[in-house]
Amino acid sequence: MNCRTLFLAVMMMFVLTAPAVGQQQIDSRVDIAWNRYYTFEQVEEILHKLVEVYPELLTLESIGQSEQGRELWLVTLNNPETGDHTEKPAMWIDGSIHPNEIQATEVTLYSIWYLVSAYDQVKPLTELVDRVAFYFVPVMNPDGRVAWFEGPANPHMYRTGLRPTDLDFDGRKDEDGPEDLTETGSINVMWRRDPHGTHRRNQQDPRIFERVEPGEKGEWSFAGWEGVDADGDGRINEDGPGGYDMNRNLPSGWQPNHVQRGAGDYPFSYPETRAMGEFLYAHPNVAAGQSYHNTGGMLLRGPGAAFRSDQYPRADILVYDRLGEAGEEMLPHYNYWVIHADLYTVHGGFVTWMHEGLGVISFTNELWTDRNILRRDGRLSPEQRMRWEDRVLFGQTFDDFVEYDHPDLGEVLIGGGTKFSSRTPPPFMLEEECHRNFAFTMYHAMHMPELRFSFIDIKSVGDDLWQITVEVENKRIIPTRTGVAQMNGIGLPDRMVIAGEDIEIVAGGTMDHRFDRQMSPVSHRPHMILNERGVPSQGYRVFRFFVHGSGGSELTLRYNADKAMDLEQIIPLEVTGAKTEEAEHE
Repeated sequence: MNCRTLFLAVMMMFVLTAPAVGQQQIDSRVDIAWNRYYTFEQVEEILHKLVEVYPELLTLESIGQSEQGRELWLVTLNNPETGDHTEKPAMWIDGSIHPNEIQATEVTLYSIWYLVSAYDQVKPLTELVDRVAFYFVPVMNPDGRVAWFEGPANPHMYRTGLRPTDLDFDGRKDEDGPEDLTETGSINVMWRRDPHGTHRRNQQDPRIFERVEPGEKGEWSFAGWEGVDADGDGRINEDGPGGYDMNRNLPSGWQPNHVQRGAGDYPFSYPETRAMGEFLYAHPNVAAGQSYHNTGGMLLRGPGAAFRSDQYPRADILVYDRLGEAGEEMLPHYNYWVIHADLYTVHGGFVTWMHEGLGVISFTNELWTDRNILRRDGRLSPEQRMRWEDRVLFGQTFDDFVEYDHPDLGEVLIGGGTKFSSRTPPPFMLEEECHRNFAFTMYHAMHMPELRFSFIDIKSVGDDLWQITVEVENKRIIPTRTGVAQMNGIGLPDRMVIAGEDIEIVAGGTMDHRFDRQMSPVSHRPHMILNERGVPSQGYRVFRFFVHGSGGSELTLRYNADKAMDLEQIIPLEVTGAKTEEAEHE
């Protein structure tokens, strides 16, 4: 072997074995494919495996059981070496309260997996995990997920919970739902011949039924989803499984069924929503919320109804705008929208309850949009959609139309898109959808409150009388108390406390600025200042105390907030000049 050949061989070995410097991939102890969807049983296996392999960061518990007795698994992600999860600001993240919105579970799983895998590899995520906690519920409605995966369905079925419900008010429950007459594994659509039809078949592609112009007559009319009149009342598929919406069953703005379809008998009337409510009421440290749904490419905030707009003070809207507009940059073709104004009215929804009832900044991500498969923004025509499915998905999401002798309708055509044909990204596009939404959620989480004592000043103002000025700063976008929490008295106010042996607290109060000469004193217990306003978005609050005590005595300063890690600092009672956190680090 000559020198040149030897040199090339050595260089090739180096290329093949050198570390992937600069690449964004991470090493994980658990290999999970993110180009596929998982059944509920597989989700359970993944959760148990992750907790087994990452016990230093993950714990798993059931917070209740579904209507049919399946566990509602909650994963807590926390580094106990930096504090208990209840002592930190925490984020709630859930998926698949509507089970047909299946990728919501995969995005939640991906979030758990990426965070624990990235720990000690990706600095910003490591710092985040050290500072905050996460509560994940990957499947809020396990019964529906099982039914959607195991039985025939269309893309829109099993949005509901599965408590039997009498939707047609005939005294029977769940007796007339869709049926897979052609045994394809999906519930397809039916078309019947009609001399006064509303549609005709496309001449170039007869799989497409196109609406005729007004005044024209077509040959076909839509006959609904695949099924028969099982209860003999002249209607088809009018009383399928369940039939209620758990995302309309939560307290804030809840309305009864005659106003809000599917709302249930009263808020938390279903075991799944009740379990969620009990957990969140018991964890006031939850400072941010994210609920994954599909579809349409949206980042949604409340209010869900126009009459609830007074629950969104201007300061809260500014917080939402800063986060939501960042999300639009991170998620191509997604829109940051207000539910009632840009979509439709929702009463008793999760994201609105989080804000209006718990004072938590919260979004619904409507995962996936067909705009992702266009080369430019625009509406996907039926012809474009069919070409794309043929060329890229090789027809796997379409069942050819077949003739069927229907007992109620006579001869019909049954076929069309499978249950995977819409609402969900194709598997090869799933990982990108997971990561981009995860990244936005982490941006949201990074802006949960983070406090510090940014300024402490001690002055002697008389015989053993001292003036102590303390500034508490929030480095993040989300305040320690939202505007709606202040307005409605949600949760405990923040507390600024001063304490020390042989110290008498003479007075305490708040100021607008550290250089102010006047303060607003508290009337009682001057050692504890209740701060109902909290510490604002990337802002500060200033507190002042006057104390009697001997020089050299020790004082303890504490700042407590439900939605931020508590601060505590011990300082000597002596004139040291103004101290800031920056000066201490120099």
